[in-house]
Amino acid sequence: MPSKKNKGKATAAANDDIDAILAELDADEKKANNKQSSKKKGKGQSTADANASTPNENSPPEVKSDEKEEIFKAIAALKPIDEQFPDRNYPLGEICEYPVDKDDTNAINRMTNAEKKQLDTSFEDDYRDVRRAAESHRQTRKYVKSWIKPGMSMIDICERLEAHSRKMINEQGLKAGLAFPTGCSLNHCAAHYTPNAGDKTILGEHDVCKIDFGVHVNGRIVDCAFTVNFDHKFDPLVNAVKEATNAGIKAAGIDVRLCDVGEIIEEVMTSHEIELDGKTYPIKSIRNLSGHSIERYRIHAGKSVPIVKGGDQTKMEENEFYAIETFGSTGKGHVHDDMEVSHYMLNFDADIQRANGILRVARSKQLLHTINNNFGTLAFCRRWLDRLGETKYLMALKDLCDKGIVEPYPPLSDVKGCYTAQWEHTLVLRPTCKEVLSRGDDY
Repeated sequence: MPSKKNKGKATAAANDDIDAILAELDADEKKANNKQSSKKKGKGQSTADANASTPNENSPPEVKSDEKEEIFKAIAALKPIDEQFPDRNYPLGEICEYPVDKDDTNAINRMTNAEKKQLDTSFEDDYRDVRRAAESHRQTRKYVKSWIKPGMSMIDICERLEAHSRKMINEQGLKAGLAFPTGCSLNHCAAHYTPNAGDKTILGEHDVCKIDFGVHVNGRIVDCAFTVNFDHKFDPLVNAVKEATNAGIKAAGIDVRLCDVGEIIEEVMTSHEIELDGKTYPIKSIRNLSGHSIERYRIHAGKSVPIVKGGDQTKMEENEFYAIETFGSTGKGHVHDDMEVSHYMLNFDADIQRANGILRVARSKQLLHTINNNFGTLAFCRRWLDRLGETKYLMALKDLCDKGIVEPYPPLSDVKGCYTAQWEHTLVLRPTCKEVLSRGDDY
C-alpha cells in the first residue's frame, strides 16, 4: 500500500462520497417502491412476467452459488501457517549481507560480530511474527496466480483472495489478520482501488492489474505487491518496474540515505521503454508515490522511500522495517485522486475518547466504535464494513472523515489511456543482515 507524497487531508475525496451517499438513498427508495409494487401485483399475473428482467450486458458472468460454495469450502479445509509450522520456525526471507566498505577501517562484519548477533536474537519474537505473515502472503499469492484470469469480476477476485489470506494467517481479531484491503488497480489507476459493493468491473484480457495486499501478526505487517498482465506486449513495462524494485531492495541498508535509494530506482526505471501500437513510450517512475517505513499497526510510519532522485536525505536505521515499492508509468509519471473512495484508515494519532466527545451524531459514534474494535489503526474498506453487517453508514463515515478522525485514501491515477505497473517487497534491516521477508520463488 503506497505512500502518496503531499497527500494532505483529501477533503475533496471525502466530498466525492456524496455521490455514493445519494446512490445509497436512491437504492433504498427503489427497494421501497419495489416492495409497494409487488403488493399491487394481481394473483393472476404469471410468475414468468413477475420475474422477468432485462439482462445487463456489462454485468460480469456470475459465479454459480454452488461453485462459490465449493471454493470457500476448499479454503476452509486448508491448514493455516501457524499450524503448518507448530514449532514457529517459519521460513526465512532472502538473507543479504551488508557490504563492508574496503576503505572503512572501522567497518565490522555484522554477520559474525558477537554483539550484533546477540542484538539480533533479542528481536526474534518480532521476526517470527513477520515471517509467519510473509509465508502467509507467499502461499496466498501462489494460490491467486493459479486461477486469476480475464472475465472474472474484481469483487470475486478480491473476496476469494481475502478468504484464502484470512485462513492462512488464521485471523484472530487484531492479533492476526489482513493489514489493508486488497488493491487491484487497473491500467492508468496505480493504487488504492478495491471494488465497493455493486462494482461490476471485470478483469480484461488487455488490462494491467496491480495486486497489492498485506497481512499482519501482532501488528507486524507484510506489505507486498505484484502485477498481473495477460497481454505480453506489456511485459517490458512490468519487467522494468520489477527490475527497479529489486534495485531499490539491493540499495537499501543501514545508514543508506533514502534519496540515494530513489536515485538508483529512477535510473533503472528510466533505462527502459515500451512500444505500444507502433509508438514508443519512456517508462517513468511515478514521482509522487513512494515506499515507506512500517511500524507495528502502522503501515505508513513516517519515512518515505522515494522512487525518483532528490528528496529526503534521512538515513535508514538498524532494525527498521520498509516496504520497497516502485511504480512505473507510460503516462506523465504523476498521480491524482480519482474515482470513488474505497480505502479508509483511522488516524493513527486520533484520540478515540476525545473523538467521541466531538461527534454529535450517534451513528458516527457507533461506526467509530466498529472501526476501532475491528481494524484499529489498520486500513479497511467499505466491503469489510458490509461484511461486519454495517448498513447505511456512508453519512457517518463522511462525518468521521470531515472531522479528521478517519482518513480517506482515494484511488490514485495517472492520465487516462496510459498503463502503470507495481512491484513491492517488505524487508527488515536486522543488526546482522538485511532480510527481504516477502521474497519467494515467484519474485
